[in-house]
Amino acid sequence: MTAMGLLFDVTACALCGACWLADKERNKLPIPEGDFTQDALSDTAFLAMERRQGRGVRHSCMHCVQPTCASVCPVAALEKTPVGAVVYHQERCIGCRYCVIACPFCVPKYEWSKQLPYVRKCDLCHSRIAAGESPACAAACPTGALLYGERSALLHVAHERIAAGKGAYLDRVYGEHEVGGTSLLILTDISLEELGYPTNLSSNPMPSLTWEALVNVPRVVLLGGAMLTGLWWLTKRREEVRAARKEQQ
Repeated sequence: MTAMGLLFDVTACALCGACWLADKERNKLPIPEGDFTQDALSDTAFLAMERRQGRGVRHSCMHCVQPTCASVCPVAALEKTPVGAVVYHQERCIGCRYCVIACPFCVPKYEWSKQLPYVRKCDLCHSRIAAGESPACAAACPTGALLYGERSALLHVAHERIAAGKGAYLDRVYGEHEVGGTSLLILTDISLEELGYPTNLSSNPMPSLTWEALVNVPRVVLLGGAMLTGLWWLTKRREEVRAARKEQQ
């Protein structure tokens, strides 16, 4: 099955809030009064729009190609689907919150105020995708700042815009390589640091780093065991020598 994704072009965003409202309605989340740009990511806000340097900045689940959240979950409550969405199965969740800690984009949020809490985040409108529709946020965008389609095709569009812009865009598609790639891709004309996106991320998928560490665990255990055995033998030998000397005195 083809992996789908979203392309967000910062330069085309009118910061109208249509995507934010569509996400609220689709997920039946409370709509706070006041400026919608003050509604940060939380257990009741799966998509946040922020105003920075005169631009609209989107914050939501990046739907990593190899998601760290899913790799650390001990009960498979988070799953990477063939269409690209990272979905959450609340009936499996044991509330360990490893996903909250592991996410390099600080996306999953925990319902701390509830007696029976769950982890909440964007699921890329997985049910809409399954029905052949686009995510609610993309369908609501009036300026074309948010495009939905095959990830490979969106990357092609992004690089075409960069080439045609002749310096109008930053020569980088955010999400193309970060942590092994994400299904949310971002185009911008100003630095990613100014927009508040983390830029110190490796291009290697984070789950692969975890497995590299785990592969070495048996070696560490064996080496540690050998060292402890050696220390035990030396200690025992010293005690034997000390006892022998006492007998000779």
